[in-house]
Amino acid sequence: MIDASVQPRVAEPGGAQTVRKLVIQIPCLNEASTLHIALSALPRKVPGFESVEWLIVDDGSTDHTARVAREAGVDHVIRHPTNRGLAAAFMTGLEASLKLGADVIVNTDADNQYDARDIPLLTQPILAHEADLVIGSRPIEQTEHFSWTKRKLQRLGSWAVRVASHTNVADAPSGFRAISREAAMRLNVFGQYTYTLETIIQAGLSGLRVACVPIRTHPDLRPSRLVKSIRSYVQRSLGTIIRVFVTYRPLVTFLYAGGLIGLVGLAAGLRFVYFYLSGEGEGHVQSVVLAALCLILSMLLTMMGLIADLISVNRKLLEDVLLRVRHMEETNHAASEASRGDQ
Repeated sequence: MIDASVQPRVAEPGGAQTVRKLVIQIPCLNEASTLHIALSALPRKVPGFESVEWLIVDDGSTDHTARVAREAGVDHVIRHPTNRGLAAAFMTGLEASLKLGADVIVNTDADNQYDARDIPLLTQPILAHEADLVIGSRPIEQTEHFSWTKRKLQRLGSWAVRVASHTNVADAPSGFRAISREAAMRLNVFGQYTYTLETIIQAGLSGLRVACVPIRTHPDLRPSRLVKSIRSYVQRSLGTIIRVFVTYRPLVTFLYAGGLIGLVGLAAGLRFVYFYLSGEGEGHVQSVVLAALCLILSMLLTMMGLIADLISVNRKLLEDVLLRVRHMEETNHAASEASRGDQ
């Protein structure tokens, strides 16, 4: 079994150990007006790391985001030819960071919402081998640009994610997070809308250790591009939670749904039996039809749950294979670099 914790690569004198490289990634879309503010606050030195590098993923911007990044001294700039969505940009950043040899990856936003001075707080639980994924928890109630409705929805959404993921994350939609190398290798985002909820649920149900730490925030520089309307945000977030839960807990999900519908069918059937025994059965044939439909649907959902569970087992095997392939590629790359050094 592969250990899910970060394995430090370098030993300091006296037995203390340090992780070698931190990569700070920022997914961007038309952020030329705010990116320089966020970059000016990023650190070049973080305790526990020998080097800190910056990575920008330009998700098909139509402005000068990439140029602003290069002029600000960003180490790595990756561009999507077209806009593929925040989740895809996030995953591109993870894959690129792994190829760059990152031991820990910090993800933040280009609008300078999160205080970069709290990056050491995010990375500390990973350095201490206490967590694989660390979420920065914003002061929701004290954030002035959050409306009353948005605050309550943030709380409700975080509660739903905690229930679905079996974690204790206080601010699930927060994009300010630190990810260990091993966790980054295990995460796979399916949706295109956002990565925040999906990665927490996936990590929690995959046995990764998820922690959260309180962080500071800055005033809002621009309106959120994800929350275009409260209704749209709720629908998309709820869809993400349901989809990920069905992916990782299909049998339980379908059994619950089938069980509820089966109970409705059973109640309808008992209602007909009651009236039938009372001599009034002829006027309640609809209850028989409803009971039959509900019981058939319940059986179908149960069968779908069993089939989905088998597919889920296959998916887990494929994820293990993908993880092993990534480890093999990493080992081969390290051996190749070592042979070049010897020459």
